[in-house]
Amino acid sequence: MPGKMESWQQRRAAIEELLRHEEVHSQAELVELLTERGFSVTQSSASRDLQEIGAVRVNGRYVTGDALGGAAPSSSELEEAAVFVKGVVAAGPYLLVVKTPPGIAALVALALDRAGWPEVVGTVAGDDTFIVATAGRRQQARVEAKLATLVREAVHA
Repeated sequence: MPGKMESWQQRRAAIEELLRHEEVHSQAELVELLTERGFSVTQSSASRDLQEIGAVRVNGRYVTGDALGGAAPSSSELEEAAVFVKGVVAAGPYLLVVKTPPGIAALVALALDRAGWPEVVGTVAGDDTFIVATAGRRQQARVEAKLATLVREAVHA
């Protein structure tokens, strides 16, 4: 069992292992599971670790990027996820609001992040909605058009 001097790499590997084999529904639950395994961890470090390993909440539980189809950026991943997009609305000069079915927003947002579109600064996902941040109005319009094209292609595929 790891001691107090365990590395963050060991802790993150343990988190990935836990997420593959257990249903973890909250950061507090993750902290408890890690503590039982001998790790000294706070909720804020667990939150940071989840972000660093690319874990997202899907249907009320954390899953790793590997469980969502691998960690490498993939345009086909975004093309597959586009089928879940129910609507895209501009919100101010830098943001887009994207609607999905419940429990799917994080999956689609992660696929968009991984696609590596230069216009996308980042995404923030909730349960059935995520926000896409862009660097400006032109980038916002480009992302909106690209998403619309992907959604049309996904519907007609």
